[in-house]
Amino acid sequence: MTRKQIIAGNWKMHKTHSEARSLALEVVADAGGGSAKEMVLCPPFTALQTVAEAVSGSAVALGAQNVHWEDEGAYTGEVSVPMLAALGCRYVIVGHSERRQYFGETDATLAKKLKAVAKRGMIPILCIGETKEQREKDETEAVVKTQLDGALGNWQAGDPGALVIAYEPIWAIGTGLTATPEQAQEVHGKIRAHLEGAFGEGFSSGIRVLYGGSVKPDNAADLLGCPDIDGALVGGASLKAESFLGIFRA
Repeated sequence: MTRKQIIAGNWKMHKTHSEARSLALEVVADAGGGSAKEMVLCPPFTALQTVAEAVSGSAVALGAQNVHWEDEGAYTGEVSVPMLAALGCRYVIVGHSERRQYFGETDATLAKKLKAVAKRGMIPILCIGETKEQREKDETEAVVKTQLDGALGNWQAGDPGALVIAYEPIWAIGTGLTATPEQAQEVHGKIRAHLEGAFGEGFSSGIRVLYGGSVKPDNAADLLGCPDIDGALVGGASLKAESFLGIFRA
């Protein structure tokens, strides 16, 4: 099955709203249209409206970095799904390793977030991945399966386009280390096989599974050329238009 690749830029806690506008406009100007890949920009919450305006009318989609599972309530500092939907967000990153590590997010809370995002017709990008210690102990497959089962236990399988998985080995995020294409493809293949067992072949063959972890223009082509890798979730290299566009064009 042909799956349209996604190149998503996770800007994390970078860029004021004015800086975000400049970067988004620069990316949109050179991204072009009709690409075989889909581009997504995920700025911080404070820049979402600014970036939404910058990408309006283009082929570039807007994404958020996190969300709460309730529509409203006494949750100081949180942002709801309806708020993101009102700004035109199409994608929402859920369960990034930094959210798990620094803010105590669990598979149980991620399951609630996934359900809330999907209910509003937006597409969650569920992040999974192992630590360096877990890889060295040969626990990678067990870790990603546990994370998938924990977050997707209540997922109603239907359209595989309604969900995106991002495999991000934690040891490769922001470290300059990158999984080899062979290492990444091996895990992506196992993720797809596990999803087939859980939701069926139609779902597993249609869902897009991205790779993340120090993706750069000089390694993107080899990673994106793997049969089970359907794009990239890009961190540091998405903060400059030149490097992000280099990955998009790989």
